[in-house]
Amino acid sequence: MIIRQQQSSDVLPSEITPHSGYLNRRQFLGQAAAVSVAAAALPAQAIQIHESTRQQRPEWLAGQVAAARESQWGKDETLTPYPNVTQYNNFYEFGTGKDDPYRYASKLKTDPWSVEVTGECELKGTFTLEDLLSQVDLEERIYRLRCVEAWSMVIPWIGFELSSLLKRFKPLSSANYVEFTTLHDPKQMPGQRSVFSTIDWPYVEGLRMDEAMNPLTIMAVGLYGEVLPNQNGAPFRLVVPWKYGFKSIKSIVRIRFVEQMLKTTWAQLAPNEYGFYANVNPQVDHPRWSQARERRLPSGLFKPNRIETQMFNGYAEQVASLYSGMNLRKYY
Repeated sequence: MIIRQQQSSDVLPSEITPHSGYLNRRQFLGQAAAVSVAAAALPAQAIQIHESTRQQRPEWLAGQVAAARESQWGKDETLTPYPNVTQYNNFYEFGTGKDDPYRYASKLKTDPWSVEVTGECELKGTFTLEDLLSQVDLEERIYRLRCVEAWSMVIPWIGFELSSLLKRFKPLSSANYVEFTTLHDPKQMPGQRSVFSTIDWPYVEGLRMDEAMNPLTIMAVGLYGEVLPNQNGAPFRLVVPWKYGFKSIKSIVRIRFVEQMLKTTWAQLAPNEYGFYANVNPQVDHPRWSQARERRLPSGLFKPNRIETQMFNGYAEQVASLYSGMNLRKYY
């Protein structure tokens, strides 16, 4: 019998919403119980959309995701329901509505997929998804996800530490930041061709190098024991659990090592509201709402499920030292 000492950032059973369908992490969607739960919760059209996205996923990736090992992060915990995780998203490439990614992302072509690596590194080039995953061991990590809009989830990601990937490209000493870029394809992404969009596509995000190399930062290729759904950023997305969700960029097609702090999409669009760092901080409000509390999904009118927001989203023990001496009100 192995007894593990709980870390302060571990997700507690009392703060996670249940998901009765997730009976076996390696056989989630294959179980009749899970299928019946999903069928009861979703309309026929929604089930068809989900099945169409599953059919696009390469067998080699599905097998690699299914073989991912369980980690210490939230092991054996109950999670935010799968329908909430996959049907309530911000992915403006497909629209601004929370259900737009689920409705419109199903036909996004994610196989084959390649990522261009450029900038201040020795190894540059264009690499297929198979190349990028050939030397990594996938694991499941249960992380909190805190949106800047003051709602949150708890998600079982399947992925690997970003540092293990970045090291392969041999960053130069001049590489102080890492830039990530989302796919730009208006034909497949209706939000990018919308006349109402104010975003200068493609979507760009970035991290300081020590943030990117922190063990908590992962690249995810799956969730809930299966390959990442399109609406959640398939096939390759960033997950930085101590930052607001918009930092965890989706459907990445480019990684660039740079010397100077880069201009990220939201920091350019509304610099008075969204800074480069975007650390979860209940003491620094958004100009239009408080960040002291959050709405943990699922929630409703009569059960709002509001909880206190934790500094660095509860991961201060692992990441607070990255910002020692910084004025976090100025560098928000």
